[in-house]
Amino acid sequence: MLKIRLPGLFPVALSVAILCGVAVEGVQAREQEQEQGPPPLAAYGASPAVELMELSPSGDLIARITVVGEERALAVTRMTTGEHLFAAIVGDAKVRDLRWIGEGRVLVVSSQTRGIPAFGVPRSELYFGLVLNLETKKFVQVLEKTPDVLAVLYGGALVRRTPQGDALFVRGVDVNSGQIDLHRIDLNTGRGRSVESMTRETDDYVLNAEGEVIALARYVERSGRWSLMLPRGRGFREAWSIVAPVDPPSFVGMGRTPRTVVVSAYRPDLAPEDPESETPSVLFEVDVDTGEWSRLPFEHHPNYLVHHPVSRLLIGGQRVEDDGTRYEFIEPTASRRWRSIERAFPGKAPVMTSWSDDLSKVLVYIDTGESGLYQLVDFDRGVADVLAVAYPAIPAEKVGAQSLVQYKAADGLEISGYLTLPPGVEAPEKLPLAVLAHGGPEARDAAGFDYWAQALASRGYAVLQANFRGSTGYGRDFIEAGYGEWGRKMQTDLSDGVRWLAEQGTIDPDRVCIIGASYGGYAAMAGLTLDKGVYRCGVAVSGVSDLRRMVAWEARQEGGRDNQTVRYWNRFMGAARFNDRALDDLSPARLAATVDAPLLLIHGKDDTVVPIDQSRIMAEAMRRAGKPVELIELPGEDHWMSRAETRQRMLAETVRFLESHNPVD
Repeated sequence: MLKIRLPGLFPVALSVAILCGVAVEGVQAREQEQEQGPPPLAAYGASPAVELMELSPSGDLIARITVVGEERALAVTRMTTGEHLFAAIVGDAKVRDLRWIGEGRVLVVSSQTRGIPAFGVPRSELYFGLVLNLETKKFVQVLEKTPDVLAVLYGGALVRRTPQGDALFVRGVDVNSGQIDLHRIDLNTGRGRSVESMTRETDDYVLNAEGEVIALARYVERSGRWSLMLPRGRGFREAWSIVAPVDPPSFVGMGRTPRTVVVSAYRPDLAPEDPESETPSVLFEVDVDTGEWSRLPFEHHPNYLVHHPVSRLLIGGQRVEDDGTRYEFIEPTASRRWRSIERAFPGKAPVMTSWSDDLSKVLVYIDTGESGLYQLVDFDRGVADVLAVAYPAIPAEKVGAQSLVQYKAADGLEISGYLTLPPGVEAPEKLPLAVLAHGGPEARDAAGFDYWAQALASRGYAVLQANFRGSTGYGRDFIEAGYGEWGRKMQTDLSDGVRWLAEQGTIDPDRVCIIGASYGGYAAMAGLTLDKGVYRCGVAVSGVSDLRRMVAWEARQEGGRDNQTVRYWNRFMGAARFNDRALDDLSPARLAATVDAPLLLIHGKDDTVVPIDQSRIMAEAMRRAGKPVELIELPGEDHWMSRAETRQRMLAETVRFLESHNPVD
């Protein structure tokens, strides 16, 4: 039986506050203020106090990225003694990943919004790697001083324990040849050495535990042909191929044995479609020596696969369900230990963050009824220690209750989602409502702490997050039900939820606004143009307003119209062809004269996913039509609201707009 305790092993927030010169008295003052009312909006918009946390291979050390304001720090602590081995400010970098390389080095991956015009790289989100040597306390940049290769990561970074020692592998672009080879990084200098020749058509690869490439995938954008390349002699041969203009096969790491890989592919000749899968693909294990395919024995189709930290062999899968994240392990030791963790945290749906090489220590994250807790489960000691809180200024009693809701859309399709209530409200009646639409649209809202929903709930609004058709998590048929339904049934799935909540007496149908980011921003604009009469106002963050112009921009970014990205959007939006003018009838910017409520537009100037022009043309169209609109541009902000200052402003402006046009009282 695991015992949960609060050991205070290391005061994460305090140690970083000292590094950054933040006074502890200010934290105490905020805590006293919280007792009188809801936390300030800035507490919700702040970056998590701990953004990333990772166990070392032995489980004796923990590395973490901690945040105060916009300042981030990398800190490393020895668990047994609480000794701080390293702490340094890394500034306002957007840290995206944190990995151990053996027991003595830490990889930090960050991103910047920039282009490299000299080499034809358009403005985009570029990724960079730094390796910390704990012994010397110095960093080296990944791919630095590699002849003719940009010091930019192309794809993910992989860590392996090779016969020659711990190793880091990344792909890098050669500016002369155009090759994008796989490089092994010299951990002392950052210099890369090419270990596998790869081109732009090399879609992916699988690396075994020893750092050997055992499979390659090739994808030709124009034809949509995907090829599985397996070892033959010193090279690779095409073992199987398929034409897949959209949803091509993909690798998902190694299989259950050292000479197998996992391929997600459509093979009706080998196995029927999995009704739980969200594409026609099924998960197969492929023997790289014989080319034999066999279906993996999961009871439920996983969203992600889990591999052993040392052998890199497949040991389980992760699936996001309506009540949280669930795991299915096919390796006995991992299965037993995870069952123990689930028993220790009943109803909490813990998420595994990392674990030690021997699986005796597991770092988990829990945000059910909490603002986010990191806990270290130690099976040798039989305890679970609370290490850090993601949002320390938002205590559990200030977290609004979240419940699963299910209702029928107008055509009978069942829609699931989440209703978050203002903290302390147990019997909701006639509450004002904020409909918060997720992005994607091929994504989903999930159970757990959502800073945006909780911020709105803290100001007295009920918040509906509906997983409308086209969302993930409910099988392929549900996703395909969204094809061609932008501004149509995907939109009315949201307003059907409003009507259902009104019938229950939970909300006041005359006090409803719609809010969202990315696709959700489109939904907010479409709610005022294509599904009128439901909402008193709308807030669109980084939203798409002109579908045809959006797809044309994607084509320019990809260097032409004949690519998977354009084909994907045409399918989802319902376009018959590139530049299909039928999309104009679904584009809010072209329907601005019909807007029936005030609209607030918010957009980051560094957005490389949905260009800021999409908000600017909507604002201009509404001004020409004499409709009430505000446009707020956020300097230095990307598509994901990565910076605390601008995220806090986004929340403050959203709440100001709501309280003006849809007041709680």
